[in-house]
Amino acid sequence: MKTFDLEALSKLMGGEYVLGTKDLHSKACYMIYGRLKAGEGDRLIKPGDGYEEILCAVDGPLLIHAESGKQNLSRGHAMHIKQDEFFYISNPGEDLVRYILAGGRHSDQ
Repeated sequence: MKTFDLEALSKLMGGEYVLGTKDLHSKACYMIYGRLKAGEGDRLIKPGDGYEEILCAVDGPLLIHAESGKQNLSRGHAMHIKQDEFFYISNPGEDLVRYILAGGRHSDQ
């Protein structure tokens, strides 16, 4: 089994790393590991066509900015994102926040 240092890879890629086809040699699933510095925001969250994702706030709250308004996603909480949904996330706190997006092909594809 191969392991991936997602913390280091996300730093190298400017705050987010997609662990997907190029690493896994599979199109069945992917995972995004992201980091938001204190006060950093406006990172787009949008599954690709034919995909759905689950967003998990790993170690701090995320502020969700959607057309319907703003809401908090607390540490350790997750939300499902359908293929036609999108929003922006930001870090309202004073510490680094990490998040994970896990995705896969929509069941109708």
